[in-house]
Amino acid sequence: MKKVISIALVIVLALSVIAMVGCGKNEPLKLGVGIVSSLGEAKGADGETNGSGEFVTTAVAVLLDKDNKIVAIDLDSAQIKAGWTSEGKVVATEDFRTKYELGTDYGMSAYGTKHDGSDGKVLEWYEQADAFMATATGKTLDEVKAMMGEDTYAKGDLAAAGCTISVGEFVGALEKAVANAVESEATAENKLNLAIVSSASNKDATEDAEGSVEISSTIVAAVVDADAKVVVSKTDSVSGKMTFDAKGASTTDTTVEIKTKLELGTDYGMAAYGKKHDGSEGAVKEWNEQAAAFDATLVGKSASDFASLAGADTYAVGDLAAAGCTISVGDMIAAAEKAATVA
Repeated sequence: MKKVISIALVIVLALSVIAMVGCGKNEPLKLGVGIVSSLGEAKGADGETNGSGEFVTTAVAVLLDKDNKIVAIDLDSAQIKAGWTSEGKVVATEDFRTKYELGTDYGMSAYGTKHDGSDGKVLEWYEQADAFMATATGKTLDEVKAMMGEDTYAKGDLAAAGCTISVGEFVGALEKAVANAVESEATAENKLNLAIVSSASNKDATEDAEGSVEISSTIVAAVVDADAKVVVSKTDSVSGKMTFDAKGASTTDTTVEIKTKLELGTDYGMAAYGKKHDGSEGAVKEWNEQAAAFDATLVGKSASDFASLAGADTYAVGDLAAAGCTISVGDMIAAAEKAATVA
């Protein structure tokens, strides 16, 4: 969908495929999705420069064979920036593109340097991600981890493939993906894609209350067949909040542990405190149950079918609502459409 792999990486990938000869095309595979998120350094406004912060989410999706070798992998990262003035007013976030979507605009090739100080141009971020995925294909988690040094930077075959950045977040998300992988209907003949869609919820500060920018990133991994219909999917979402006072000073706790909604489970509290958006009576399902209903409803459908699952207000309708999904699904559908679109 979004990848253009260089000739060198194709060679690496081909060698990985040779190593996977034992994996039958019709053998059912396990699907896993792992997500790691953090709040970057938050700076207060000083009258001349706006305050700023960022929320970074790295997501990895994998298909694993019976020996837990990686048959397919896809990853991306969203580094969404927030801003506010010295009067505590939010500066609207305008760019929600992922690092893959930014392409050369991310600027790693133009401005990046090798961490060891050696000469030579570094590859763009998406090229480094391609190198990681091509090198990881056909390997187990432990074999991938062996290509990361104690400083989290790539070494061995991974470094040789052109991946010169810290891969700690890649490996951390991969570990989670392998740990939560479950049997699915996916096979090696299918295509795995992962997509991230982000949005912001803003509140200006007042003398009595902090202002905030909350970034939410929705992640969908979709496995599609030759007809571009969904075989299986997995949806998750994660949020990070940056806060500031009426003078623009940052009050953000960047050390807070950030869990996804699936990781929170019942602690997310939707079943306990949520209400139906239409005001009707009855308990709502927990978020993880609603996400499971969303994923189940996508099966057998193609990207062009997803828009009909939500009304003009972005809330679920039709088959999706009948499955018990009663929340706003605008970002979920947008991410699913990206993930299920095969170029």
